[in-house]
Amino acid sequence: MKLRLKPLREQVIVITGAGSGIGAATARMAAQQGAKVVLCGRGEEALTRLADEIAGAGGQAKVIVADAGVPEDHERILQNALAAYGRVDTWVNNAGVSIFGPLEDVPLEDQRKLFETDYWGVVYGSMTAVRHFKVSGGGALINVGSEVSDRAVPLQGAYSAAKHAVKGFTDALRMELQQQGAPVSVTLIKPASIATGFTEHARNYMDVEPQLPPPVYAPEMVAEAILHAAQHPVRDLYVGSASRAISMVGQNMPGLADRMAGWLMRNQRGKGPAVRGSDSLYEGGGSHPASMRPARRRSVYTYAAMNSGKSWLAAAAVLGGAALWMRHAKHRGSLE
Repeated sequence: MKLRLKPLREQVIVITGAGSGIGAATARMAAQQGAKVVLCGRGEEALTRLADEIAGAGGQAKVIVADAGVPEDHERILQNALAAYGRVDTWVNNAGVSIFGPLEDVPLEDQRKLFETDYWGVVYGSMTAVRHFKVSGGGALINVGSEVSDRAVPLQGAYSAAKHAVKGFTDALRMELQQQGAPVSVTLIKPASIATGFTEHARNYMDVEPQLPPPVYAPEMVAEAILHAAQHPVRDLYVGSASRAISMVGQNMPGLADRMAGWLMRNQRGKGPAVRGSDSLYEGGGSHPASMRPARRRSVYTYAAMNSGKSWLAAAAVLGGAALWMRHAKHRGSLE
C-alpha cells in the first residue's frame, strides 16, 4: 500500500536519547519546522534544558524521563505523548552508548548492558510504535543504526554487534509489515562518525581516551536524514559518503576491509590519558560537549540519496569516498 506521511508541521515526534547529540539536534530541527517533540532519555536536567530552549524559540516539547532499556518505559512514553498531544506520528529510536576496548578486556556484564540500550531499546520502542501506528492509521518508525551496522570495527566490538542486530531486526520487521500491508514506514539510518559526546558517553577500557575515526560529520546531517525519513518512506539512509563506502568495501571486499583494521585501531585511540568514571553506560549523564574536532556540514552522497533523480551523484560520491578512504588507510600503512 502507498503510505503518505505528514509534513513535519503536522507531526508529533517521539525521540529517545534526546538529551544530547543526534537526538537533541533532531529535536531542535523538528521543532523549528513546526513539529511537536517528545524528548525521552535518562538525564532529566539535559532534557529540561532542551525543552526550555525549544519553548523559548516558540516550539512545543514534552519531557519524559525514561530508560530505553526498560520495556515498560516505552509504553509510558507513548501514553504520556498521547496525553500531551493526542497522537504520535513518528517514533525515533536513537538512544545508544558504546564501549571502547579489546573485546577480551570488556566485562560481559557491560556488553549485556550495552545490548539492553542499543538493541533491546530499539526492539521495545519499535514494538510499541508499531502497535500504535496499526490502530492510529500509520506513521514512521526510524531506527538509528550506524556505519558499523554493515561492517564491524575493532575496539568497538560490542557496539558493532548491537548495531548489526539492530539492522537485522529492522530489516525483518520491515518485511513483515510490508507483507501485512501495515501503514508503517520503517527506516534504518546509518551515520558515519558524528561530532557529538559519543566518545565521552562511552565506557572506555583503553589506556587513552577514545576518538572517532575520520571523516567526522555534524549531528545536524543525521537530523536532516531522520526528518527526511519522517516525511518520505525510505528503506535506509547512509549519512556521509564514508558510511556508504565502509559498507560497500566491507560487503564486497571483506578481506581488504579486515586489513584496514590497523588504521581503524590507530584512529580510535586519542592522545590523552584515559579518564574513568564519566561514561553513561549504566546511568544517564548530562549533555557532554561535542567533540572539538572539525566536523563536515555537508555530504554530496547523503544530499543525493535524499533527492530523487540524483542517484548518479550518489554513486559518484560513494566511489570517490571509498577511494579516498582506502588511499588514506594505505598512506597510514594499514594495507601494507
